[in-house]
This record gives sequence, C-alpha cells and structure tokens, in this order.
Amino acid sequence: TCEARIATVNDDNEMREKVAKLWSELNGVEISPEMINFVGCRIDGVKTPFCDSICPIRQCASARKYETCADCVELEECEKVKMIHMNNIDALKNLKNLK
Repeated sequence: TCEARIATVNDDNEMREKVAKLWSELNGVEISPEMINFVGCRIDGVKTPFCDSICPIRQCASARKYETCADCVELEECEKVKMIHMNNIDALKNLKNLK
C-alpha cells in the first residue's frame, strides 16, 4: 500500500512529513508535507503533483492502456517499477495480487 494514500486517508500529518522527506530524497526534488494528499492511482480524487503528472510508472501504464502496471507482462523486470519495490518490499507482491 502507498504511504501517501495511508497518510491522506488517516489525515496523518506525521506520516505526510515522513513521506515528503523520503520522496524528496528519492526524486531529487522538494516535496512538502502539504503536497502529500493522494487517494490512489486508479480512482478519481486528489493526487500529489508527482503522482498526477510526473510518475513514470503511472505514465507508462496509461500509455499502454493498462489500469495498473500489474497488467503488464514486463512487471517483474521493469526498471520503473523497481524504484518502488526497492523501497517497499510489499509493493511488488501487492501488484501481483491485482492480476
């Protein structure tokens, strides 16, 4: 599960700060806790600027007309997805469960 989504759903400002710090380090850009508002990739609603328009994973899935990258046969070898599951061990397992 996405920590940004959890922080949003639970209105957890401490978690927002943690996620903003981590994402800033991982992406080399300044991400403030106020930007961590995200209800999920696959549903309508609020999204972080990164997730809405920059995320290479979301862009790739959308370009290939996939609901999620779990639909892609290249999932386990994908360099884009590795950036997530290297930092969240459950992410790949969760994606596989979407199939």
